[in-house]
Amino acid sequence: MPLNVPNLLTWLRILLIPVFLVVFNFPDTWLTGPQKNLTATALFAVASITDWLDGYLARTLNQTSAFGAFLDPVADKLMVAAALILLVGLARVDAPIAVIIIGREIAISALREWMAKIGKSRSVAVNFLGKVKTAAQMVAILLLLYHSMLFGLIDTQKLGTVLIYIAAVLTLWSMAYYLKMALPLVLGRGD
Repeated sequence: MPLNVPNLLTWLRILLIPVFLVVFNFPDTWLTGPQKNLTATALFAVASITDWLDGYLARTLNQTSAFGAFLDPVADKLMVAAALILLVGLARVDAPIAVIIIGREIAISALREWMAKIGKSRSVAVNFLGKVKTAAQMVAILLLLYHSMLFGLIDTQKLGTVLIYIAAVLTLWSMAYYLKMALPLVLGRGD
């Protein structure tokens, strides 16, 4: 494993997951409910920023590596899955929505791995739809974690719920797109 700044940021993101989860188990004498929400939101935001930053630095500093390319999406999926499971437990996200999003991540990861093994990874490269889905999902999770009025005007639970449903629809849509791209190879009709 190359020890460089991008990989260290990815490891930081993975290490923030248990810290972010444990916040909600602190006694109320340590942190009140709103303080727990704010702390978890801040930790998730930092983790999300490291996701963008590690990729940017890897490209800018020419420190890309096969290990980093493997670890980065694993860290992303762990972070999102942990947040969604937590939000289901807090009754802020419906379980079927979490299952759709987490299930799609597992399925597409497996598909990408298989496609890479047969030398066709470009067929399931991230597309614009996947990026929009990820943006909606990350903003939704941040809003749902915050779970308070924002600026006294925005009900983050309602807005986050709308965005997580949009993310779920985009999740299914992008999964259908990836499966359509891979179908000829699955059926043995690809190049």
